Order: sequence, then C-alpha cells, then structure tokens
Amino acid sequence: MTGVALAEELLLLAYDDTTGKATMPRISLDLGMAAAVLVELALAGRIAYADGSLTVIDPTPTGEPFSDDVLSRIAADTPHTPASWVQRLRHGLRDRILADLCRQGVVRDVDETELGFIHVHRYPVVDSSVEAETRQRLADALTGAAAPDERTAALATLVVVLRMESALGVGAEEVATARRRLEEIATGAGFSGQVSTDDSVVRPSVGLVVAALAVAVDAALGKRA
Repeated sequence: MTGVALAEELLLLAYDDTTGKATMPRISLDLGMAAAVLVELALAGRIAYADGSLTVIDPTPTGEPFSDDVLSRIAADTPHTPASWVQRLRHGLRDRILADLCRQGVVRDVDETELGFIHVHRYPVVDSSVEAETRQRLADALTGAAAPDERTAALATLVVVLRMESALGVGAEEVATARRRLEEIATGAGFSGQVSTDDSVVRPSVGLVVAALAVAVDAALGKRA
C-alpha cells in the first residue's frame, strides 16, 4: 500500500478546508475511518472474512503505521466479526490520522481556547493537492468520465454509506443523483454490503465490512438499519 490511505482521504473529504472542522457527525466519521482501514487491508490482501470473523491471511506490513497496527492487532486478538472490529477500532483513530496528516504537511493543527479553558483543535488544509486528487477521482467516477479503479470504488462506497454526498461539492438538487451513481459504483464493484459470488475473498470481505458500517451508522444516528 502506497500513497494516501483511504481513511485519510475520507477524513479530508469530511473536514472543511478553511475552518478545519468536521462537517458531519464525528461518530459516523470515526466508524467510517475504522471501516476504511479494514477495507484497505482487505484490498491489499492482508485480511479476509472466514468462519464469521476477520482473519489475517498475510501478515506482511503495508508500510502505513496505523494500518499495520490494526493488522497486528487483528493477528494477535481473538477472532471478531467485521461489526465488532468497526466498533473496536474507531476509538482514537481520528486523532492518529489527523496527526499523520499534520506530519505529512497536508493539514495543520490549530489549537485554540474557548471560554478561557476549553482547548479546541482545528485542522485547516495546508496542501490541497492531496484532497484535490481524491475529489477528481470521485468526480470522474460520478460523471462516467473514467471507470473507477478498485480503491476509488471502495471510497465511493464508504461515502454513500456515510451519507457524505454533499461533501463532494454537488448542489442540493444533485445529491440524489450523486447518491444513485455512488450506489451503482458500489454495486458494480461488489462492495455494496452484499456477499459477492466472486471467487476471491476480497469482495465478500469488503462487502461485509461495509454492511457492518451501515448498521453501525444507522444505530449511531438513531435510525433503523
């Protein structure tokens, strides 16, 4: 795995570039980033779904510190379902990813004080090129200008499950259309939350993580699955 991680792309889409604040419920974002790490590990052939749990099939490090920590944790822990791992991994993950983006010079940490004693951190964008590339890939996928690759399809799937269509810069009247297109991409890639008949372990593994994320987000927002 090289370049910017899926979880980092998701976070950049979810934060306002200027204010440096999240534009969506943070619990949904935390769940989404946890799922993104699991999805990327599945795409990289490191983990797979087997006998009701996620299991490590290749312990080779990916080169991304937080992904490798998750890989080691899954290998060392007792077996858990995709739903369990999405919940277990969400705590503290956003802070780690924000710290990594700060280290890369993509965002900066603005530490402010409110009411004289409450510390509030904002993360405005410093280097917009990373997010611009992510947005371009998604825009091309939405318009059909380019067939999405596997990672872009996975990101599109996470965006639609998290109801982040508005973060893509589409107008209010275009949100429903964008959602339908994102759902088509997810289904076409086999990532829609349904167990694929594909012989590989990747799509069923990703689909089950996505399904677990959808249920967790619905529960967190007080909606029916």
